[in-house]
Amino acid sequence: MDLQAFTPNEDITNQIGELVSLALPLIGEDPNREGLIKTPNRVGRAFQFLTKGYREDPVAILQSAIFNEDCDQMVVVKDIEFYSLCEHHLLPFFGKVHIAYIPNGKITGLSKLPRVVDVFARRLQLQERLTNQIKDCIQQTLQPQGVMVVIEAEHMCMQMRGVQKMHSMTVTSAFSGVFEEQPTREEFMNLIRIKN
Repeated sequence: MDLQAFTPNEDITNQIGELVSLALPLIGEDPNREGLIKTPNRVGRAFQFLTKGYREDPVAILQSAIFNEDCDQMVVVKDIEFYSLCEHHLLPFFGKVHIAYIPNGKITGLSKLPRVVDVFARRLQLQERLTNQIKDCIQQTLQPQGVMVVIEAEHMCMQMRGVQKMHSMTVTSAFSGVFEEQPTREEFMNLIRIKN
């Protein structure tokens, strides 16, 4: 977990807050009601946190901890929790990311992979794009023999509205290099199925 304090920009907080204040009466609410008086400000701060990935550099995160290492075995970090906002409805989607890469002389600190996930997840997203962005960033920065990313997620835009399918799970995958070979993909999939 990244314990660095997040400090929202007050000008942006106020601008988003003004928009929320205008929207509340449109849905039938009173922005002056006791429970809603501070809501515009809270929403302004929350939206900045939920989209802070636009202001972070995932490549710099990986590059901050690259080590030369004679390792050519699969490195797997699984069950990385993430939370994101669907760009179509601004509703949450969340779940787990599983990442594997096979080094080609360079490795990165294990904590950097979840941080890369957070950078891309903290943007308005599509699950398909998120999967590819994580894979591409690792592939281009570490230049391993291959990368594979699998994301399992629940989407509130499907569960709270629309088709209202409460237990649906969306799974996406993206892979490069040696993961294009079926046995390597199968090894990774078997590893992420192992329960802790």
